[in-house]
Amino acid sequence: MMQGDGITIGLIAVLVIVLIVLLRSVRVANEWQRAVILRLGRFQRIGGPGLYLVLPLIEQAVSVIDTRIQTTSITAEQALTRDTIAVGVDAIVFWQVSNPRDAAVNIANYREAIERVAQTSLREMIGATELGRLLSDRHSVDEKLQLSITGKTSTWGVSATSVEIRDVAIPRELQDAMSRQAQAEREKDARVTLASAEQEIARQVLAAAELYAGNPTALRLRQMNLLYEMNKDRGATVLIPTEMAESLGSVVALARASGAPGGTPPG
Repeated sequence: MMQGDGITIGLIAVLVIVLIVLLRSVRVANEWQRAVILRLGRFQRIGGPGLYLVLPLIEQAVSVIDTRIQTTSITAEQALTRDTIAVGVDAIVFWQVSNPRDAAVNIANYREAIERVAQTSLREMIGATELGRLLSDRHSVDEKLQLSITGKTSTWGVSATSVEIRDVAIPRELQDAMSRQAQAEREKDARVTLASAEQEIARQVLAAAELYAGNPTALRLRQMNLLYEMNKDRGATVLIPTEMAESLGSVVALARASGAPGGTPPG
């Protein structure tokens, strides 16, 4: 009986040890997490998401990588543009771990590294870009900066998904100069538009003059119509030269004889 009891106790002890090993081996990773597992110091596999096993004594999960998109704010103060103007730029970098193995094995702290690289790349981009483009074409500047950061961090398993420049601060005196320049440009455009309108009016007046030159009767009718329109609402009496009155009478008689519409203008 004592030998049987010893075997039973031994089996229970083995089962307890196996249970403890299983409990310590089974791990759970969230949907956005990846576990980097080493076996005897060498990379073995990526565990997760969900359940994964880590063999005791010979394997270890050295790092759990977050694969969600993350943000890092970067700033560059008093950075010189290509046309030697000191500006301050504030931007946000959206980045993501695309290769958990490289992020764990190739670099000690990828979070700190991408912040340093993003800040350096921002200053390099500012130095290679003129102020006008930095202010007016931010979309292409964002893309250029994103490609620059990704090119430097790709070997770490990290990539910049996008970059957005939030603000570009320029000196106060330069803001005043740019405001005056913009105002001068608007005034120049207004004067050009006015001159174009004057040219168009002159062409139309010239065409009308050529038309009236070939038809004096039409010119006299137009003169009388202008007099009528100028005074119809004021009830004023308009005195016209005798020659014009006689000419007007003959014109009206001719118009009535030909059946042309119209009434007699006021005298």
